[in-house]
Formats: sequence, C-alpha cells, structure tokens
Amino acid sequence: MKKFVLLTAVMTILASCGSNDKGELVGDKGKSWHPEKPYGMELIPGGSFIMGKGDDDLAGVQDAPAKTATVRAFYMDATEITNSEYREFVNWVRDSILRYKLAVLADEVGKVPDDGGIGEYAFKDADTANMSVYEKYMFENYTGLGPTGYEGRKINNKVKLIFDTSKYPDEYYTEVMDTMYLPLEDSYNGQRTWDVKKFKFQYSHMDIQEAARNRGIKRRDAIVKEEIEVYPDTAVWIRDFSYSYNEPMHNDYFWHDAYSEYPVVGVTWKQAKAFCEWRTIKKNSYQKSRKAAMVNTFRLPSEAEWEYAARGGLQAATYPWGGPYTKSDRGCFMANFKPVRGDYAADQALYTVEAKSYEPNDYNLFNMAGNVAEWVNASYDPSSYEYTSTINPSVNDKNNQRKIVRGGSWKDVAYFLQVSSRDYEYADSARSYIGFRTVQDYMGTQATGNKK
Repeated sequence: MKKFVLLTAVMTILASCGSNDKGELVGDKGKSWHPEKPYGMELIPGGSFIMGKGDDDLAGVQDAPAKTATVRAFYMDATEITNSEYREFVNWVRDSILRYKLAVLADEVGKVPDDGGIGEYAFKDADTANMSVYEKYMFENYTGLGPTGYEGRKINNKVKLIFDTSKYPDEYYTEVMDTMYLPLEDSYNGQRTWDVKKFKFQYSHMDIQEAARNRGIKRRDAIVKEEIEVYPDTAVWIRDFSYSYNEPMHNDYFWHDAYSEYPVVGVTWKQAKAFCEWRTIKKNSYQKSRKAAMVNTFRLPSEAEWEYAARGGLQAATYPWGGPYTKSDRGCFMANFKPVRGDYAADQALYTVEAKSYEPNDYNLFNMAGNVAEWVNASYDPSSYEYTSTINPSVNDKNNQRKIVRGGSWKDVAYFLQVSSRDYEYADSARSYIGFRTVQDYMGTQATGNKK
C-alpha cells in the first residue's frame, strides 16, 4: 500500500513539472485555428432568410411556400465546376488506375524498381528497407486483407506515366496500357480512345444520419462503399435534343481547351458527389504532407444553402440580381437562358458560357441563375417545406432518387431562373444543361450576416 501511495505521489509531481497552469483547469489547448478560405470559393455568412416563393407562384406548382429558415456559414464555389476542374478529377482517377495496374503486373512478374521498365511502377512496399516502424507494422498486419490481395498497398505517384507509344519501356507496360483503350475493332481512322467505362473512382463514407438514428448499428455497418464511373456522358448533347445537330458539342465540349472554363455538364448527381469526395482527399493529402490540420469535407450544398447563397443577401428577391426583370436598365439580359421561343441567342449565348460570365450577385457568386442548372444535396418532395426544420433545413432521402436541381439553365425559360423555383432530375441521369458547384462548412459560428 505504501508503494502504491508513493507511486501516485511521484506521478502527480511528474505531471505538474514543466506546467505553467499552477494546477488550474485551463483546458487542453491545441494549435491556434485560423480559417483559410478555399481557393475559388466565397464565404457565405450564416443568417436567416425567407425561403420559397415571396410572390405569386405563377406556374401553380405550390411546392415552395414561403418560410423563414436559418443556415450556418459556409464557403461556396464562386462558379460552377468547370470542364478544366473536372478533367483534373478524371485524369487523377485515370492515372491512379494505370499506376495500380502497372504495380500489380510488376508484382506478378517479380519486377522491382532496380529492374527498370515496369519495375519502376512497383508498389512502394516492394522495398521494405526504408519503412518506418509504423509502416512496417501496418504492412505486415493489414496489407492484402481483401478480395484482390493488394488492398492497403501504396502505389508510386512520383514516377511519370508514359503515353507516347514509341517510348513505352517494355512489353509489360505496353500490355497494361493496351487494356485501358478500346479494342481495335471499336476504333476508326487509326484513332484509339480510352475505355471510359474503366475510369471508376472508389471511396467510402459514413452514413451519419443512419448511425445517429439507429443507435444499435455497428460503426462498420454505417460505412458505405461507392464505385462511380467518373467520365461525363458527352452523348447528352445528342440525346437531349431530337432532330438537332449538336455533334460538335459532343466531340469537343469536355476535352477541348476552348471550353476549359465552361461549366462541366453530362455529370450525374452521384458523379458530383464523387467529385466532392475526391476534392476532399486531394486537399487533405496536401494538408497531411505539410503536417497541417485536416479540412472539412467538400460537398454539394443543401437546397436551403443554395437558395440562401443565390439570393446574395436580398430578401424576397425574384432573381440573384433582385428583379423582377431579366434585363438591366440598359436592356441587357442578366443571365444565360432562353428568353424567346426558339431564340437562344437573344442573351448573347447559344449554349453555355464561361463560368465567370455576367455579373456576380452580392456574395460574388457567378451564374446562380442560368447557364447550367445545379445539383444540390436534396431529394425532391413537393411538400418538404411543410415539415423540414427551420435551422439548416435539409431533406435527402436515400430511397428517393429524384434529386433537386436549382437555378435554371441556358435552355430554360425565366421561371426556372428564379431563386425560389424548384426542379428535379433522377440521381443517375446526366443532362447537357445540369452541372454543379461545391461548398465547405465554415469552422466556427462567428461569420453571420448580422455580425457588426
């Protein structure tokens, strides 16, 4: 007993040594936090607003009755996600899959970096000499626990991929690259293109709503695994319009540099969600390399967040610029839409326009009306405004595949450009007039529209 008391006293003394708190409860203080605005985003201060139709519902849909709602502060992309930004996602997925396939084949044929050729693309753990104690422990105890036997193994991202066929290093490299292209019988004019069906992004996320409501559920059962094809459906330019010549948009819109700063289209709701997950992974990988704090996840906005941001601080306005007209005092249209029957060019645009076209709203957000409609993280229920919460209202039923799109597009009439108008499309559908933008939660509660 004496030894126990002595040991306790020694531990107490040691715990107090080197501390300046004088034995007082001062809290476990970590690093000071300084909010960093993500690149290309604008801070939307939290606050309350009148959500829904502030005037007559001319279409008689009656799915957006006016109600007061409050949303927390968040960051939002100043523009819709562009072709250039989405191409970065597609190329990242493509390169990751290529590196993985090269590493697997190198492992199967017993090639290591010193062998050159495909060996340069071997898994990083092919040489265990430079592993830390932790990496070696994880490698010996967890690597390969899955259906393929390669789970947990790290690919080599430093060595450059070779796309010039005349410079392929060996026959193994050639074999892997050949599997990623369409077969020769599916090619024409000597051009082989990527088999885009093989560009799939895999990720996992936790269903927080399910975990919170079902207290008896195991954590592992709340983790959802997804595998999504990432390549946008360029054929939407043809399928969306019967008896219409839109082949140039099908051929060039996504890949050609002339359209790099135009909003990406042909992306499903599920692909937009996958993009958000990838963007979070990309940013946090950088944060980890700098030993900096991880950032919040990027995600699609809720319906209330989207409408609040679109209004730009204007209460009961019809459009992001106020209204009630779609033209400025100089007679210029304020957005890209279809103002006249059959006349798509009246607003100085035929299809989409560059993401930073027209004047931004008071939150410095571009094209919150027109250009392309935008996916939001919400399911369509015509009566949802009647039962949702008044703080951060959100309805996203995983069994309801009708997902909300907001803002109207280049092919829509003015009604759909109104900040309160609701529309929907199915989650697995892609359209030539639907894109998206992302948001990120603001850490803390001080950024409000009412702050002095």
